[in-house]
Amino acid sequence: MTRWLLAGGGTAGHVNPLLAVADRLVLEGDSVQVLGTAEGLESRLVPERGYELLVIPRVPFPRRPNPAALRFPSAVGGSIARTGHYLAEHRIDGVIGFGGYVAAPAYLAAMARRLPFALHEQNAKPGMANRLGARFTAAVGVTFTGTPLPHATVTGMPLRREIEVLDRAALRDEARRFFDLDPQRPVLLVTGGSLGAVRLNTAAIANAEAVVSAGWQVLHLSGARHAPEDPGVPGYRLLPYADRMDLALAAAELAVSRAGASTVAELSALGLPAVYVPYAVGNGEQRFNAAGVVAAGGALLEPDAGFTPQRFEQAVLPLLGDRARLAAMTAAAAGDGVRDGAARMTRLARAGLQRGRRVPSGA
Repeated sequence: MTRWLLAGGGTAGHVNPLLAVADRLVLEGDSVQVLGTAEGLESRLVPERGYELLVIPRVPFPRRPNPAALRFPSAVGGSIARTGHYLAEHRIDGVIGFGGYVAAPAYLAAMARRLPFALHEQNAKPGMANRLGARFTAAVGVTFTGTPLPHATVTGMPLRREIEVLDRAALRDEARRFFDLDPQRPVLLVTGGSLGAVRLNTAAIANAEAVVSAGWQVLHLSGARHAPEDPGVPGYRLLPYADRMDLALAAAELAVSRAGASTVAELSALGLPAVYVPYAVGNGEQRFNAAGVVAAGGALLEPDAGFTPQRFEQAVLPLLGDRARLAAMTAAAAGDGVRDGAARMTRLARAGLQRGRRVPSGA
């Protein structure tokens, strides 16, 4: 039995692939400890999945001179020391990091103890911790082709088990009934993520009657923060969120969505074509996340600033009446997607463990 420490957290984009790999390792007979913070989403999701969460302080990298920047070296040193204590206490054999605040201390503590480590980068534009870690391990898994990290191997996104095994066609009728939709009519899924997206919500609501008149239904997951007023159109189902996102994906034949790494990976793995409207802040990774499936023909890309109700009408409504194009997009999306990312990442980490930690040439 191999004893692993998995490090990552802060957002669902880090926590969900971590948990997918953790589940896979346990299924294969290993033991898993998880390193995170008390403030991140991992503080809830990791114990809920049955794993012990080992906590270190959240230490953001300072981006400008200020008092926090002066305290940063000692704060990071304390996090590395605490992580090293966990590695010794739990007799860890190997580390796998998924980015976020705790990943860099995990990589540095593993190096200090000469333990092998692997990492997985979810986004096409990598974060700071994984840019650091990738210099010192050959076991670098990435979701998207072209991710600019040394030693990168495309593993795809480690997916939740319920998504990995989802049979959309077999569940379609059940899924539509679950959301009080007609099993015989196609469904457009609109989602801006857990918090929602005002621009997507506004554009979709403005076109509610047009979409339904085209013979489609809408499952609109608006997010809890920016929930719009229900248009009151029969066949338009407006919900703040879905506890059964697997059924939401099974119900749909086309999606209008943000382009977070997990979203793009899940939709592509399931062969669900999409119109992606990348979130326009941060480091721009959402646009890069969707680039591969867009180039393959499985999705369209629409800039956030221009995604008005009029642009929704121009970009989305023609797809609803073009069954041949939707079929081609479905096939292209499936061809670009990866379903077994958790198994691939696990194999990569095991191979790194067998090689032992080494600093690749040119690091």
